[in-house]
Amino acid sequence: MERTSSVVVQEGGAGDSLFDDDGRIKRTGTVITASAHIITAIIGSGVLSLAWAVAQLGSLPGSVALLVFSVITLYTSILLTDCYRSPEGTRNYSYMDAVRTHLGGIQYMFCALAQYTTLIGLGIGYVITTALSLGAIERTNCYHKYGHDWPNCSPSTRNYIIEFGAVQMILSQVSNFHKLSFISMVAAIMSFTYSIIGIALSAVRIAGGTPVTTSVTGVPIDNNTSAVDKMWKTFSALGNIAIAFAFSIVVIEIQDTLKASPRENRVMKQATFVGIMVSSFFYTLCGIVGYAAFGVDAPGNLLTDDHGFFEPYWLVDFANACKAVHLIGAYQVFTQPVFAFVERWSRRRWPESRFITAEYNILGFWEFSFFRLLWRTGYVIFTVIVGLIFPFFNAFVGLLGAISFWPLTIYFPTQMYMTQAKIRRFSFAWFCLQTLSLFCFIVSLLAAAGSVRNLIKYVIHYQPFDP
Repeated sequence: MERTSSVVVQEGGAGDSLFDDDGRIKRTGTVITASAHIITAIIGSGVLSLAWAVAQLGSLPGSVALLVFSVITLYTSILLTDCYRSPEGTRNYSYMDAVRTHLGGIQYMFCALAQYTTLIGLGIGYVITTALSLGAIERTNCYHKYGHDWPNCSPSTRNYIIEFGAVQMILSQVSNFHKLSFISMVAAIMSFTYSIIGIALSAVRIAGGTPVTTSVTGVPIDNNTSAVDKMWKTFSALGNIAIAFAFSIVVIEIQDTLKASPRENRVMKQATFVGIMVSSFFYTLCGIVGYAAFGVDAPGNLLTDDHGFFEPYWLVDFANACKAVHLIGAYQVFTQPVFAFVERWSRRRWPESRFITAEYNILGFWEFSFFRLLWRTGYVIFTVIVGLIFPFFNAFVGLLGAISFWPLTIYFPTQMYMTQAKIRRFSFAWFCLQTLSLFCFIVSLLAAAGSVRNLIKYVIHYQPFDP
């Protein structure tokens, strides 16, 4: 059975039980599915590096930073949920659509550049991070069998990158964000699992009485750490915590999966609160308990770093496998908006092309499109090739995250809210929102500076196709 996207719109109507008010297939998302999308987007492998971030800042400043950026992200995300509908009541299907509706013009173009550059960068970063997690399983098994002094326990990640790409070629044929609920729920469960394992292993280390050095002010300045190094690491740690909570670039896309009744913004606010509170709970536990277990010597990643956990090896293997499954789902959450953007643009540009608009119903449940098959497969291949050529790309993703944190998580949500709510210039509310924006802008700049320094270090030692 063949159909085209134009047929769906013509048949749809507000009175048709199969369609929503905009003529699209009726949305079925709930608080649970939206919360799963949010948790999948927020809790990434970065949760296991928060102990390092707390170690750089110190126990008290690190804890305060976790709390502050959790509250900031919750607040600006709630502001963003009210921007899903335009003042006339029409839907905005993407973050960019919301910016165009409420701010328009140059700001729309700026948003497009920031959002889609970040989404593409995150996709490539997940390719590499997943391969590192799978490689960590091989390395852990090698250490368990031969000991930590064995010289040949450095696995290549090339094959893992290619295998990840093969899986994503299949999953990328899921037609749209609305049908990712199951994948996101599995990914969210996986993120809980490896986070709990990291916390549990840290708690066992604490209970074992392993001596550690802790400090209210973080890593001390000594022969191993100069004042300049301390400054740059502090910047990077602050940026890591701020960026860890950011998921605003997919808020509107997630909200567009919700049922139209009750109003989407009410349900999305509930899902946002649940998603961020759950994520914050695990972030705080991983950061504080991990720091208490290792002190100022906390590793960059509790499960994949050479200074992290390797025993019991089977449990560490399981945690890294869970992390890989989670990142497979996270790749889709952050890549589906890219797919949707290109496909919407293509339909508008070539509305008469059956190659682009025609879809075929396979087995009664799978919507197949030749255009989607070729374009999405090509995109996955592109991200895999970049991951193979530039193994240091994660450092670049850190820079992208630092640069995009302020505009996408803070600036656009607050500006759209002020426009929508008609906040007067120089009023108390206007002053508070501008102060928040300025503070986060400074944090974003500092994080970007730290990321540039890290990126330079990687580039200096860069070798193409280095395993």
